[in-house]
Order: sequence, then C-alpha cells, then structure tokens
Amino acid sequence: MSLLELHDASFAYRRGGEVVHNVSFSVDAGEAVGLVGESGAGKSTILRLLLGLDAPTRGQVMFEDAPLALRDRALMRRFRGSVQTVFQDPYSSLDPRQRIDRIVAEPLRSLGLASGSDARERVADALASVGLERDVLHRFPHAFSGGQRQRIAIARAIVCRPRVLLADEPVSALDVTTRIQVIDVLRKLRAETGLALVMVSHDLTAIAALCERTVVLRSGSVVEEGSTGGILSTPQTDYARALVGAIPRL
Repeated sequence: MSLLELHDASFAYRRGGEVVHNVSFSVDAGEAVGLVGESGAGKSTILRLLLGLDAPTRGQVMFEDAPLALRDRALMRRFRGSVQTVFQDPYSSLDPRQRIDRIVAEPLRSLGLASGSDARERVADALASVGLERDVLHRFPHAFSGGQRQRIAIARAIVCRPRVLLADEPVSALDVTTRIQVIDVLRKLRAETGLALVMVSHDLTAIAALCERTVVLRSGSVVEEGSTGGILSTPQTDYARALVGAIPRL
C-alpha cells in the first residue's frame, strides 16, 4: 500500500498557466524519494499538493490508497499527524518570539495529540533524536546556528511521530560540513523509525545521500523516474544527463 501518491495530478493558478502536468508517483512506507529539477520545474508546487495545501486542478492526491479530501476534517487531522514537513530556511521557519519547547510542541498542541508532561517528554525525545539536549528547551532560536535550527525544525516535524516527512531543500541553506551533519540526522531517523521521506532538491548529491528513488522534473512534468543509482550512472534523457553532468562531485 502506498502511503502517499500523486495520480495524474495537474495544477494551474487562476491567473497563470498550468505549472504541473499529469504527474504520477507514489511513496511507500519507509521509502525515500527525491524530486529534482531546475528552478521552475514544479517541485515546490508538487510539495504543496502532497501537503494538502493546494488541491490539484485535475487528478488526485492519494493518502493510504484513498483520495485526500481537504474538506473532511477527521481525515485531514489524521493526515496532518501522518505527514509533516521541514522547510528550506532554518532562519525563517522558527518563530523568534517563542522558546524551543513551545516551537517543537506546536504540532502536538494544534493536533491535540499530547499535553502536559506527556508533551514535554515527547518534545525532549524528539530533540534527543536529532542530537540536541534538554538544556535547549528554554532558549530562543537566535541562540542557535543554522544547522542547530534545522535540527530543531526536524524535531518539530517528527514530534507527532509522522509516517512521511516532506523536506523542501532542507540542506541548501547550510554550509558543506553542516549539510553533511543534517543529512546524517535524517538518515539516522529513517533507519530508527522507518520514516518515509520525500525530498525536494536541485542538488543531486543530497538526493544521492538519502533517496533510493528519484523523480526528475522539467517544466512541471516527469521526464525520468528510477533508482537514484541508475539515474546517476546511466541517465536516460538529455535533461537528466545535464543535471548529472553539473554535479561537481559525488
């Protein structure tokens, strides 16, 4: 059973043209799928569809093999607890006015999953899972580096124990050393929890480090899909070959 799937999904803005065209792919339990392509390829729009923030103009988003009905409150509450996201910029994704304990606990409060001592323990466990100690709980985001902030953002995403994590360029704003550390955190989480991952990136080196399968996008359409190793070693389209050829080092 697929956890999350796009089925012939297209999306068009009201005052613009269609930006996603008949895209289909699925994510199974424990699987990591990379979405790659240049700017304007439709990666972020597809991520919004998978998050249920936008509805396809045509086609469907499927969750646990059933259509995702955005107006079904009970379904969407279960969906929100099962599918969480990490954003690109660790400096803007954390509220600077709140302490870390409240930031990480936010999904538990909004979804009504835990409160009181139970919530505090789940927050501490989530932070420990990304390599942060309890002494960070009462500090503000400005006290942390970019890599630490992204770990906090990952802790916030996993605190409700989701089944799928959607990551939008999660390491692109970080320096090389910190990027490797955050990739190691995501790899460790997947190994320990069986978390499925959808990772959006223009950087095939990051995709290669985390994803078994890759979907190559161009101008809102899928131009190639297959194992990450296969696409890196023997890309089948000129566009994929150009992306692979632009990698400075694997």
